[in-house]
Amino acid sequence: MQKREGSLKLGAFLYFTGHHVAAWRHPEAWAGDRLKHYVDFTRLAEAAKFDAVFFADGVDVRLRNVEAASRKAHSGVSLFEPLTLLSALATATENIGLIATASTSFTEPYNLARQFASIDHLSGGRAGWNLVTSSDPDAAFNFGHAAPIPHSERYRRAEEFADVVLGLWDSWEDDAFLRDRSSGRYFDPNKLHVLDHVGAHFRVRGPLNVPRTPQGRPVMVQAGSSESGKELAARTAEVIFTAQLTLEDAVSFYADVKGRLATYGRSPDDLKIMPGVFPVVGRTEAEARGKFEALQDLVQPAVGLDLLAGLAGGENLADYPLDGPLPPLPESEAGKSRQSLLIDLARRENLTIRQLYLRIAGARGHWQLVGTAERIVDQLEERFVNYGADGFNVMAPLVPSGLTDFIELVIPELRRRGLFRAEYEGATLRENLGLSRPANRFARGAERTMAAE
Repeated sequence: MQKREGSLKLGAFLYFTGHHVAAWRHPEAWAGDRLKHYVDFTRLAEAAKFDAVFFADGVDVRLRNVEAASRKAHSGVSLFEPLTLLSALATATENIGLIATASTSFTEPYNLARQFASIDHLSGGRAGWNLVTSSDPDAAFNFGHAAPIPHSERYRRAEEFADVVLGLWDSWEDDAFLRDRSSGRYFDPNKLHVLDHVGAHFRVRGPLNVPRTPQGRPVMVQAGSSESGKELAARTAEVIFTAQLTLEDAVSFYADVKGRLATYGRSPDDLKIMPGVFPVVGRTEAEARGKFEALQDLVQPAVGLDLLAGLAGGENLADYPLDGPLPPLPESEAGKSRQSLLIDLARRENLTIRQLYLRIAGARGHWQLVGTAERIVDQLEERFVNYGADGFNVMAPLVPSGLTDFIELVIPELRRRGLFRAEYEGATLRENLGLSRPANRFARGAERTMAAE
């Protein structure tokens, strides 16, 4: 395959203190709980011409090990509910995309469709929805369930949920609202479409009571890499946030998912694959390594074990020797792809339990890069030009300095090589990502059908 040309896309993933599990203990980490910090982060990313900021979410406080949870900033505790936060950020920024996570497991399609459509209007076309199914074992208990929802059931619900939301976003054609004072006609009833969805999980009449949005619909993002996740992404996603540790795995995943799109009437350009990358950058290799080790030294064993338990399916490893091998693990009903990635990593590199939790303390199973800007860009470029990624979701190890280091050192090198923009190409997130504006599936002459989405 011929190596590609062009420029890559960048998202800025914000964990409040930094993506490293021990970042909150670092003296340079943001320690406050003010909206100003989120605004400052987003404006930094916007000034550097990032495509979007990306916010994760959880709907529980992780109580399986309260002592370990008390030592982590990433125990499910969120200062702001993400959609509320995006509304505030929409008024404080002008160009950058605003992507938030919302689970299909514990909300209703109509509410979610209405909320994200509203944010797309408020931001002038910059909203994106990161579709997830909630794998946190404790989350189900906050929504009337007696046990966690099995993986297969979560994805069946998610598939139908996505279909309903996409249908609701096409309730109105772009020119449905006439607002004609002389005739007294506010909207054209022929351009209003009632969904009338009846399925296994949802019964939703519609229509949505929000006009079609500036982007046609918010950008659909997905973070799953299991077999079910890849198939759902091929049907519905426009951006995938994923995790592969090697070039070989990244190229294989890229070809696999892009190869599924034709089944759903889609082209490879309809989907951008943007894996997570955890970059620790310095002006020298020694400086970068020093920054990384300063964070690693702050990892407490209880936190490391709890991190492994959360990513490896909830298995308690406290009874096993820290300097012994990872024991066999039962198949997870939580994040299957992440559990598989960790097991493969431990076996491939012959890691002990301690080495494994230190190995993932920063990137949580995503791609970890430590070095100079030149070395980091060499690796980003290699993955991009070999069709292993369309861009990257940058997971700053420490906030704010991890983001400012990337902006001051890595971005100029990307631009020097012609790999990243100097200015935004368009006014909407969809335009800047190079995604087409979708036709309304219900409009006369529309090329896409519900099935093709």
